[in-house]
Amino acid sequence: MRRLLGALIIIATIATVACGKSEAEKQAEQMAADTKKAAEAVKEAAKTAQADGGAEMAKAMQGMANALSGKGPDGKPVELASTDTLKGALPKMSGWEMGELKGERMTSPLPFAQAETEYKKGDTEVQVKVIDTGFSQMLIAPWTMMMASGFSRETEDGYEKATTVAGNPGFEKWTKTDGRGELNMLVNKRFMVSIEGDHLDNIKALHTFAEKIDLGKLPATK
Repeated sequence: MRRLLGALIIIATIATVACGKSEAEKQAEQMAADTKKAAEAVKEAAKTAQADGGAEMAKAMQGMANALSGKGPDGKPVELASTDTLKGALPKMSGWEMGELKGERMTSPLPFAQAETEYKKGDTEVQVKVIDTGFSQMLIAPWTMMMASGFSRETEDGYEKATTVAGNPGFEKWTKTDGRGELNMLVNKRFMVSIEGDHLDNIKALHTFAEKIDLGKLPATK
């Protein structure tokens, strides 16, 4: 628990200046602020749990769950999209063999829904996953730092950097030796889209997949 709290607080403290930023960058910055609020709520709940124990422990744990489960812009809990709805957003790619559509939905303790599938073309494989976080900062927090404006990290074998994906804040990773790429974006501060590929010539192929995702099928984007 302490490690989780520490990670959330560290991620949440990353902030950038909004002036002159693109809409995607502003969304990433707002997420950092939202994550900070959630982390502070969790920290306070943890203090209560440590101080009182017993029945208060249960209340504190519920407070943590409430802080991390997320609420919509109207302050009310979000009804998660169905797995069929999320499957409908997965792209149809000409020239690629599309695998079985898979879905998963959980309501407690941390609500989320997701759909995923795989695509193959020769030796190249791409996995695409769409996740409805219900605005949960618990799920979004690990991405916050890497989507922050100006984030980048380079090694001899590749890189990681913040970027804009189909008009949304995101980040990408590339490894030269095995042609492995990863592209992630957050849509409407709620839907996480993850695209990973192996044996790629370059990461542009993953951006093509991102552009083909039917964002109009996602409830919060209508």
